[in-house]
Amino acid sequence: MLHEVLSKEACAECRFCCSFRRQSLWEVPDIPLELMKKYPVDASGKQISYLIQENNGEKFAVTDLRNSYQTEDPEEEAACPFLDSKKGCTLPEEEKPFDCKIWPLRYMRMEDGTEAVCLTPTCPEINQVPPEKMKRLVEDGMGEKIRDYAREHPGMIKEYKEGFPVLQEISGK
Repeated sequence: MLHEVLSKEACAECRFCCSFRRQSLWEVPDIPLELMKKYPVDASGKQISYLIQENNGEKFAVTDLRNSYQTEDPEEEAACPFLDSKKGCTLPEEEKPFDCKIWPLRYMRMEDGTEAVCLTPTCPEINQVPPEKMKRLVEDGMGEKIRDYAREHPGMIKEYKEGFPVLQEISGK
């Protein structure tokens, strides 16, 4: 979805968005329950652990990475079970979680209850794209697509985290 500003090659090489420190487990992508059932094991045959969660009345799964860490180092990262270190994401494009398709954008609920399309500030590739270009991309229709998806899947809405630049505020529900 973001091919206008991020190349697939740059993303495939970076893969920053496919690994998580303990403090960023809140960003593990939501996975539809059907997808969880379809993929009980990763590409190597290892069992994938999932957590069933509920947010805004919607049930979904997330991969449970809590037992994937090898040390107590808070900077250690655990990779998504769908990440192949040589090939990238092993999921077919049509089955990738929406959160993955829109990364580094996040749909967030602001403290005052309004919603906004925000930019994840830690993406190394997006930091090379002028902020005006990202804002224009969101305002030229991507923000509406994200909002529409969030209306159908309210579980994907994250609570606002300080430091995430707001690209487009969404008023009304």
